[in-house]
Amino acid sequence: MTAPARKPEPPQRRYTTISDMEVDPVYGPDSATGRDYREDIGDPGEYPFTRGAYPTMYRGKLWTMRQFAGFGTPEDTNRRFRFLLARGQTGLSTAFDMPTLMGYDADHERSLGEVGREGVSVSSLADMETLFDGIRLDQVTTSMTVNCTASIVLAMYFALAEKQGVALERVGGTIQNDMLKEFSAQNEWISPPRPSVRVIIDMIEYCTEHAPRWHPVSISGYHIREAGSTAVQELAFTLGDGIAYVQAAVERGLDVDAFAPRLSFFFNVHNDFLEEIAKFRAARRMWAKIMRERFGAKNPRSWLLRTHAQTAGCSLTAQQPLNNIARVAIQALAAVLGGTNSLHTNSMDETLALPSEPAVLAALRTQQVIAEETGVINTADPFGGSYAMEALTDRLESEAFDYIRRIDEMGGMITAIEQGFPQKEIAEASYRYQKQLDACEKIMVGANDYFVEDEEPPLEVLRISNEVERTQVERVRARKQERSAARVEAGLAAVRDAAVNGTNLMPPMVDAVKAECTIGEISDIFREVFGEYRDPAWL
Repeated sequence: MTAPARKPEPPQRRYTTISDMEVDPVYGPDSATGRDYREDIGDPGEYPFTRGAYPTMYRGKLWTMRQFAGFGTPEDTNRRFRFLLARGQTGLSTAFDMPTLMGYDADHERSLGEVGREGVSVSSLADMETLFDGIRLDQVTTSMTVNCTASIVLAMYFALAEKQGVALERVGGTIQNDMLKEFSAQNEWISPPRPSVRVIIDMIEYCTEHAPRWHPVSISGYHIREAGSTAVQELAFTLGDGIAYVQAAVERGLDVDAFAPRLSFFFNVHNDFLEEIAKFRAARRMWAKIMRERFGAKNPRSWLLRTHAQTAGCSLTAQQPLNNIARVAIQALAAVLGGTNSLHTNSMDETLALPSEPAVLAALRTQQVIAEETGVINTADPFGGSYAMEALTDRLESEAFDYIRRIDEMGGMITAIEQGFPQKEIAEASYRYQKQLDACEKIMVGANDYFVEDEEPPLEVLRISNEVERTQVERVRARKQERSAARVEAGLAAVRDAAVNGTNLMPPMVDAVKAECTIGEISDIFREVFGEYRDPAWL
């Protein structure tokens, strides 16, 4: 059958960004009135870093190509790591399964049916050793996407470095560890916001002293956008979370210039090309102002917003999945033109399953084509000075700062989350966008328009065998039988004492994982001491 004719345009079509910001038919000199180049834009590598974090940008160093990888057993993911490294990937990025993310061991009853399904299963230090078998931790940088159990996973990674003979001063990478965005968007948590932030500050303090190349938190707007926020909300709530962490660290007594250079960010890259480029530019400028003016940071490195980016999973369609290749390429190009420091490109099949090898290779090659064939790396911020780009950047910044002022008036981001403010704003934005899709006011090619009625040929996707769960459950049970019960008991007691008395949790957790205490056992201490969080929407 032939494809049906495209639906007629809605009457009185509105020309807006995907976030529903009105776009002028043309921009000119009038849109730049009152803007000072040095103060508001600046050269790349200079305050306020609108045009990029570094003077030469990609001439000096390409962004890190960091494909998200993790599924099945630690052996399965280790093979995927090696596959990607052999094909030019320049950094590792680890996805963990739901039990690991939520603080349950593979053998827990609540893990049934989820072990290794959406990421790699890790319960103990032995799993971490297998995951990085043959990979020296001083020869790669690793990003780990984990939040409420981030402190335990990081303790395992540091313990593994010690076993490899690698000094922590040489270990580089990032752990997501952004619990505030969990409460407002992704909804993976153990304990309430305030003790969760306490643990994050413990990690910032520990890494500042012992692991200066490690980013102890990746302040993440990605999941805020995936939950349905606008670009403005993504900016405001992400930087608002960052403000809360910096404030908590300063109140702990930490010197802002000692820890701020190791903070990192993580943004979504959605479909609206110009809006996304402007968002990255606005984010850098806003953070520079926040750190210099609000927190009095003196070190220019403390003003820098360094960010990872990932193309928008929520933009992918199960219908006509080959279209996703085009979406990802355009989004990736926007991230590069926006000046990202590292990038993950989604695979075309990720809306159906974890990425297959051919799909993830095509996604990696997308980045390499942009880097080597398009010429966009030749000059920093090529859109800088564009009337439209500068106007969009200004507007995103202005509206995001308006949100931050509202959050400040509530008493800060933690209080705003406890009152359900960002959750409500994101939900309403998501609802508006879905209504626009349903009415075909916004088009998603192949999903609400440009579709065909013929059945599409099935796509080969990665399938996780039930054997993975059986294998991991047996391993965890065997390790628990073989380890020293006395060492485990002592390790858990030390973690419990630190949780109760307020001392830094990282040293006893590193010792505990060396004693083969598991993620589930340490998480149970968090549940016991800090309590379990309940979303205010359900109270």
